[in-house]
Amino acid sequence: MKKGLFLLSTFFCIASAQSQVLISLIFGDKLNSPFLEFGLDGGLNFSTISNLETSGTEMGFNLGFYFDIKSKKNPAWMINTGVIVKSPMGAHGLPVYSLNDANLDNTFAGGSVDREIRYFNVPILIKYQFKNNIYLKAGPQAGLLAKAFDKFKNEYNKEDVVYKYNIRDKLHVIDAGIAVGAGYHMNVGNGLNITVQYYYGLVPLMKGDSSPDQYNRSLYVTAGIPIGKGKAAKKRAKEEEEKYKVILPESPK
Repeated sequence: MKKGLFLLSTFFCIASAQSQVLISLIFGDKLNSPFLEFGLDGGLNFSTISNLETSGTEMGFNLGFYFDIKSKKNPAWMINTGVIVKSPMGAHGLPVYSLNDANLDNTFAGGSVDREIRYFNVPILIKYQFKNNIYLKAGPQAGLLAKAFDKFKNEYNKEDVVYKYNIRDKLHVIDAGIAVGAGYHMNVGNGLNITVQYYYGLVPLMKGDSSPDQYNRSLYVTAGIPIGKGKAAKKRAKEEEEKYKVILPESPK
């Protein structure tokens, strides 16, 4: 019973994650303060799987939201966290293996396989921003498995044929590792920040003892933008103005 409730609550958390991105666009100014920056980020990630025969990295698009929680004693130090809602990983160009189906095996013989694994990733990183606006960050990252499949591809009778084979039950549901990154935070306009970040998985990818040494590896190149930061700053300035406004008495008529 408890396990069922846990799985049900996890499902609703995942289902609501994408809607939270839309909500954040509307209420972003409520989440920004002098010691908290909230925004959306996204970009490309180039992934592979260690100790697995492949012909190259798998490219995907990532999208999420982030929080920079700044230290009140020294705002240069902060905790960088959030959720990468869309975060595909995997590997490109795996050897074709048997699907235990004669027709499928014959169709994709001589073809290739791309492994696509999709997670909801949560980094919890320590971030330090230098005075020149360059920053470094590092810390743990955990991921919750959403989907996983092998995409078989081949040209058959002069047509491109694709077959997706679900492998989710063969992978561990939880992934975890270390993330390190560096970037530049523009201090003008909308405060765009550009980040290059590398994820080094430490949890074996596959279940069982057959492939214990396979781990996720991924390089992220992302751009982030604060949401509602300018609006929040204007709101605070107006509140300060109202706070210190001197109301002069009306002159007698």
